[in-house]
Amino acid sequence: MELDFNIFKIEYNKVAPKKGRILVSEPFLQDNYFKRSIVLLTEHSSEGAVGFVLNKPLDLKVSEVMNDFPDMEMPVSIGGPVSTHTIHYIHTLGTKIPDSVHVYNNIYWGGDFDFIKDLIHGGNLSSHEIRFFLGYSGWQAGQLETELEQNSWVITELEPNKIMYPEMNDWKETLSQLGNKYKIWANFPENPGQN
Repeated sequence: MELDFNIFKIEYNKVAPKKGRILVSEPFLQDNYFKRSIVLLTEHSSEGAVGFVLNKPLDLKVSEVMNDFPDMEMPVSIGGPVSTHTIHYIHTLGTKIPDSVHVYNNIYWGGDFDFIKDLIHGGNLSSHEIRFFLGYSGWQAGQLETELEQNSWVITELEPNKIMYPEMNDWKETLSQLGNKYKIWANFPENPGQN
């Protein structure tokens, strides 16, 4: 009996990638950074794309990877394979942070780092208003579109409050919410050959 759909063809890629959208990796993507990942796109244009992996938190605080950063419970996540010696951040403080870039809804990217440190020193910034990343995810012109044609990513959106809470960025749960086909993906074992 033939199925009336291809289980590995992504239906959601009729949705175009753009700033603020989410990329969810297909279950067999084996790249160390992107395996079973959820990526927030903070920039997308004809010149390429930039984003941050939302579901790869590290057991580190920002103050452990940066000198002269306030010693507070500010966790850091892996943002992607590009420039892993650099710190990046998204936040919900809007234009309160000078030079921030609006991404989506109340999510902003970057801005004046000294201003952020001053807010933290003054106790005026909570860990759920800002997320820090080591490195970022980057695609050259046309690279992401090629990966989408190869069915490497499902494009969707997440509620802004979920973006700011690493514990709410579960790959399986995010896929499962996209419908029955993706529930099947979510339940695929990481290594099918070992079953």
